[in-house]
Amino acid sequence: MSILASIRREEKKVKKQLVKLKADLNGLQLAAKALGKSASRDLTRAKKRVLSAAGRAKISKAAKKRWAKIRSEAKKAVA
Repeated sequence: MSILASIRREEKKVKKQLVKLKADLNGLQLAAKALGKSASRDLTRAKKRVLSAAGRAKISKAAKKRWAKIRSEAKKAVA
């Protein structure tokens, strides 16, 4: 098997992939066009969700309470 034959086989495979990708892209563009302006605007990053200090403290306190319960149950099981 020559190197040239394997290169040509790989080229055919890549060309098939390219044709499929172009068809997919065309379908996506048609769908975006059908949706109109709502699809044409740029995607923006989602806003970062911010927790207040009180919210973080509440979550931390609940987590510590859960772990304390687990540790106390583990000590009871050992004893």
